[in-house]
Amino acid sequence: MSIEWASGTRGDTYPELSRGTTQTGVRLYNERLILSLVRLHGQLPKAEMARLTGLSAQTVSVIVRQLEGDGLLRRRTPRRGKVGQPLVPFELDTNGAFSIGLKVGRRSGDLMLLDLAGNVRHTIHRPYTFPSPAEMMSFVTTGVEELISGLATEQRARISGMGIAAPFQLWNWADDVGAPADVLLAWKDFDLQAEISRLFPWPIHFCNDASAACAAELLFGHGRDLQDFAYFYLGYFIGGGVVLNGSLYLGHHGNAGALASFPVTSARGESEQLVHSTSLAALERDILRDGGDPELLWRDLGEWRGAGPALDRWLVRAAHDVATAAAGIMAVLDCSAIVVDGAIPLQVRARFVEAVNRALNGVDRQGLAEFPVLEGTIGADARALGAASLPLFDNFIINRNVLFKEKA
Repeated sequence: MSIEWASGTRGDTYPELSRGTTQTGVRLYNERLILSLVRLHGQLPKAEMARLTGLSAQTVSVIVRQLEGDGLLRRRTPRRGKVGQPLVPFELDTNGAFSIGLKVGRRSGDLMLLDLAGNVRHTIHRPYTFPSPAEMMSFVTTGVEELISGLATEQRARISGMGIAAPFQLWNWADDVGAPADVLLAWKDFDLQAEISRLFPWPIHFCNDASAACAAELLFGHGRDLQDFAYFYLGYFIGGGVVLNGSLYLGHHGNAGALASFPVTSARGESEQLVHSTSLAALERDILRDGGDPELLWRDLGEWRGAGPALDRWLVRAAHDVATAAAGIMAVLDCSAIVVDGAIPLQVRARFVEAVNRALNGVDRQGLAEFPVLEGTIGADARALGAASLPLFDNFIINRNVLFKEKA
């Protein structure tokens, strides 16, 4: 995984990354394995790396020396044991690599700078009514410059890529979005990934926004302790994801975890999709109907006090429908848990999860094992964090399935 930088750049602004193309597949795999284990455990001495991987001490020493020289690992203060030489632990070098995440939402956009150890270095949040392609491209162009303005030249040379988290079919659900028809149609033939690729020399990755949020929970949240779970994300439209055997499961068409389409029964006794009752779009309409200002949902995620009774009504209705959907999911997947997160204040998330657990008492779950409904751990940044993780894990980390045995 030796890092080299090609001489060709676009406008001599950003160096282009070329990753160790002369190394063998086994060598690359072993380097990724070492980096993955160090990320999982925080710090590891070489002797422990050899034990966990089954590689010889000499092989591990060669790999660690290479990774340290590449600036991907750094040594920490030696730990003195009972006998023998002190053990020198190694950890990920936070300046070893960087990545950028872009979240494209229907009411706000976010840019995030992430380092190799998963630390968020900088974020930019921009609320809007509904973005046009031109507005989004302007945000990306100026936002990325601001995002990386604090990086030194050598650090900029270590940007490994950019991930995009955006809804599939951004132009869809026109009645719920309320955006002008021409703006919605403009997205239908606009290839955001391709257009952003023209701006920067880095690899550009794309992922559904709810899947990206689920990936963030898998990598940095409950995924550290749960091998499988179903995930609800409360955004402008509700979305979700499914984690099976420690990996994000996308399904045959990439739509696994499309929980917005889950069928539930409306208050009128009619069949409808989960998206219509549980999304923040429904709460936005209720606030507007009560004469309030729905923009408070997107301006400040720390305070929703102005939502008034509309929030209380939405919590009851949405929690009931999520509880119904959760029972249906568990009947099929028998997961370890249901995880609920969203672009909502922490206190609202806590109230929502509590309401879902109460609502489960009224759902017929005969034949199903008991399961916990847990609060997510990341919140509004989950989609951008998941997007920013894509380049790092594409370049430096192996599939988490390989690590479960070692972690145990």
